Amino acid sequence: MAEMREKYLALDEAIARYKGTPGALMPVLQEAQNIFGYVPEDVQKIIADGLGTTLAEVYGVATFYAQFSLEPKGEYVVGVCLGTACYVKGSQKVLDRLAEELDVPVGKTTADGKFTLNATRCLGACGLAPVMMINEEVYGRLVPDDIPGIIAKYR
Repeated sequence: MAEMREKYLALDEAIARYKGTPGALMPVLQEAQNIFGYVPEDVQKIIADGLGTTLAEVYGVATFYAQFSLEPKGEYVVGVCLGTACYVKGSQKVLDRLAEELDVPVGKTTADGKFTLNATRCLGACGLAPVMMINEEVYGRLVPDDIPGIIAKYR
């Protein structure tokens, strides 16, 4: 309980620091993302009230930029590249196998909070296609049958 109170106080401080500054919304959203790990609706309302803007504007910015998440992220964020090189080499089948293995739809977090599954664009490792990342770890030249063994390392 005290930890959450500290988070809201840190958010209030960020809002006070940027209030009245042109373009304040982006840095406040970035700080909120850092403080909470995501930007839930109640935090968006506090930001809107604090900066004197609308919830619609805060929501619009938060959903436009991929760096912001409206839901908590898992301990392990799994991103499967669906860029052209990876896609033609079967990354959709890898993504489908991950969704099945983790029992979670793409874009969501597992019930235990351990994994978030995302489809991404180019990860810059086209020579290793198809590629996925789990946090900062890169896995390449994947086939769907590789998935259970890789996920087992993180469970």
